Amino acid sequence: MNYRELGRTGRRVSTVSFGAWAIGGTWGSVDDRESLAALHRAVDLGVNFFDTADVYGDGRSECLLAQLKRERREEIIIATKAGRRLDPHTIAGYTIQNLTGFIERSLKNLEVDALDLLQLHCPPTEVYYRPELFAGLDDLVRQGKIRHYGVSVERVEQALKAIEYPGVETVQIVFNIFRQRPADLFFSEARKRQVGILARLPLSSGMLAGKLTLQSEFGSDDHRAFNRRGEAFDRGETFSGVDYETGLQAVEELRALVPAGMTMAQFALRWILMFEAVTCAIPGAKRPGQVEDNVGAADLPALNEVTMQAVDRIYQERIRPLVHHYW
Repeated sequence: MNYRELGRTGRRVSTVSFGAWAIGGTWGSVDDRESLAALHRAVDLGVNFFDTADVYGDGRSECLLAQLKRERREEIIIATKAGRRLDPHTIAGYTIQNLTGFIERSLKNLEVDALDLLQLHCPPTEVYYRPELFAGLDDLVRQGKIRHYGVSVERVEQALKAIEYPGVETVQIVFNIFRQRPADLFFSEARKRQVGILARLPLSSGMLAGKLTLQSEFGSDDHRAFNRRGEAFDRGETFSGVDYETGLQAVEELRALVPAGMTMAQFALRWILMFEAVTCAIPGAKRPGQVEDNVGAADLPALNEVTMQAVDRIYQERIRPLVHHYW
């Protein structure tokens, strides 16, 4: 495993970390025993950073991570998120009073006195124009409820606005072979400010793992079945906003570029790590075997320039018109 600095936090985190959305639910059936086995395998392989949220399984994901911490002695850094418990999810709900309530619940779920990293969970754009809210987050740091804070965003413009606040130390954003716009401007601006970048949906909801087909079926509780057009939340969170058939076609073209001895998922993750501004990728996993495949990407050699150019060509021709200016 390799490690990179997490912005200005003073923490070094595994370049391939663990996204804990899937073990909470909304990705089909999940078994807590298997999820814990996956979490333990991640720690065995050097993963020290886990990303969750209070709404993943209504706290189920956070509670599993608390159990992991009880059972291991290694350093485990947990980032959680708050805001999506609001109903309706509007700017009016983004008050320090509400966020403090969400934080208190996460502290209980995670069995800790202070959150390692709190992230606003894809709030409405207007939130980023409320400096009093970010001042309130600074107060929560001083009170010791949170050690660091950042944001999880849907759009590049939100990320650029967020890092204007000096207290924002990390940004979580969708970045993968199918969603490349963050690299155009945001990465360079984030590096200037020493902001950590967490690459969300690195495998594009499993599409870039290369195992899905036209015949693949998804359960009714799996967002890959019920959110393809944004019925439940932003459509960019499901297959990166790329329609299913186009995604499959692009994956077949990408498959021809994968070097011998590397899986499709590892190739997609190694591509992300070619960008030095990225702190870590946070692929999800529900089983130990998935963890092993994901983590294997951390130690693979760099992709060559010919390969990077070929990936760019596929993106420009097949994917860019569908996504680039939407997020």
